[in-house]
Amino acid sequence: MSNIVRGTMLLTGATFLSKFLGMIYVIPFNELVGETGGTLFNFAYTPYNILISISTIGVPLAVSKFVSKYNSLGDYETGMRIFRTGIMIMLVTGLVAFLSLFLGADYLASKMVTNDASGDILVSDVAMVLRMVSFALIIIPAMSIVRGFFQGYQSMGPTAISQVVEQIVRIVFLLAATYIVIKIYQGTIATAVGLATFAAFVGGLASCFILWLYWKKRKGNIKKNIEKQKKFQRIPTKDLFIELFSYAGPFVIVSLATPLYQLVDQFTFERAMTSIGYDTSWAVPYAAINFYGHKLVIIPVTIATGLSLAILPALTKAYTQNKFQEITKQINQALQIIVVLVVPAVVGLVLLSDVAYGTLFGLNHISVTGPLLAWYAPVSLLFALFIVSSSMLQGINQQRFAVISLSAGLLLKVVLNIKLIQMFGAKGAIFGTAIAVFTALVLNLWRMKLTIHFSFKQTVKRFVLVLILCGLMAITILGIRYLLGLFLPYETSRLSAMVLLFAGVSIGGFVYLWLGYQTTLLERVLGGRVKVLEKFLRKI
Repeated sequence: MSNIVRGTMLLTGATFLSKFLGMIYVIPFNELVGETGGTLFNFAYTPYNILISISTIGVPLAVSKFVSKYNSLGDYETGMRIFRTGIMIMLVTGLVAFLSLFLGADYLASKMVTNDASGDILVSDVAMVLRMVSFALIIIPAMSIVRGFFQGYQSMGPTAISQVVEQIVRIVFLLAATYIVIKIYQGTIATAVGLATFAAFVGGLASCFILWLYWKKRKGNIKKNIEKQKKFQRIPTKDLFIELFSYAGPFVIVSLATPLYQLVDQFTFERAMTSIGYDTSWAVPYAAINFYGHKLVIIPVTIATGLSLAILPALTKAYTQNKFQEITKQINQALQIIVVLVVPAVVGLVLLSDVAYGTLFGLNHISVTGPLLAWYAPVSLLFALFIVSSSMLQGINQQRFAVISLSAGLLLKVVLNIKLIQMFGAKGAIFGTAIAVFTALVLNLWRMKLTIHFSFKQTVKRFVLVLILCGLMAITILGIRYLLGLFLPYETSRLSAMVLLFAGVSIGGFVYLWLGYQTTLLERVLGGRVKVLEKFLRKI
């Protein structure tokens, strides 16, 4: 199995676990603080996520690309120089981001809510939670640099482990603090949510500790590489900065893709829905698309996130060494991994959208939320391919074009969103996002083909085979749904919906994996036998 596949599986597993935990904790958190607390929590995290992206200015992933490039040239000292410099930059930008959010909390809060318009959420409450979450900005950017440095050495373990530990510690602190405030001290929802947002800082500290342990363990080998180095490139610090930031800019733009699409909905959805008569019922579909439903849709995208982190250093190294045959092989494998793993997840989510949503977030309004999730699910494949193709462009030194493709897609979203919502209702917002991401993806693939004369024939053939296997899987899931539906009231019972979801996912997933194993699809795409699956499926 190739290093890319190993790295992808490790990072995807870690990212998936983090996203899964991030979805599951919402259930008890919602029971404790209700919709008011959830809204207040979201008010804090939206600007926080944007500031995290801006304050890191794409430097962590840029450092990964930078270190991989110079390590492939045998110049380990230059990679270490940029690592030290990057740490200092991130400490400064993190501090600036912290001060901006902490000191500007009152102003931002006044623009989000008014005391007159919202009886449950006050401006002072929003300002407080913004200040509480702002502390995480001090340490998260610098911590991300360390992850990027290890990834540059094609070592994905530190990123994966620290990411999972960060999420676990954050969620434990969040739920414990919320429970203590609400249930034991009978405190206010605002106080509980404030501590819940502060959990981001606590989780960041835990991640820093894990990365420090990895650094202690590996710094000896890193120093040995530098000591053995024979040629030294005395590149001026100014030139290093110019090169680093030429990599970094596109990274931050791409990382903001999803928040920017959601931001367009935030400013247009309510206005468009009101104009067609949904002046009092727009909140339910909005939450189904951009908050609760998005947490489900984003799970398949974690595969792409892990793959993009894993492929960038390897692709950069191959491109630096002019190994174009290896580049073609790596890109083919990456695209096929997305197709093989994400397409069946999308098909399953479409077929089980209502029971998945009902199991996790309740059956209220399921006639609205279930179909919306079914429409939104296929967009996850577009998101996944866009993320990976953008990473590929960055690996072959075409990172600036990723900005152009994203901008083209975002422009279409802005121009079409209101009209699509007026034409199709809430689904129009999904259609707007799909058109935007599809446009950006097509532009990325076109640029890739133009730059390295890449052929998509093999990927298309595998895609057709995957569709056939997914068709058989879909028949299985529909059969299970019909049979269990004869005696399980899954439309009205959350427990019944959970049973149906478990049966559909487990049996449908098994059928797909078994077919993929028997047709050798998994072996050909992953570059070798998957030992765990092989041992399991041989017994069947």
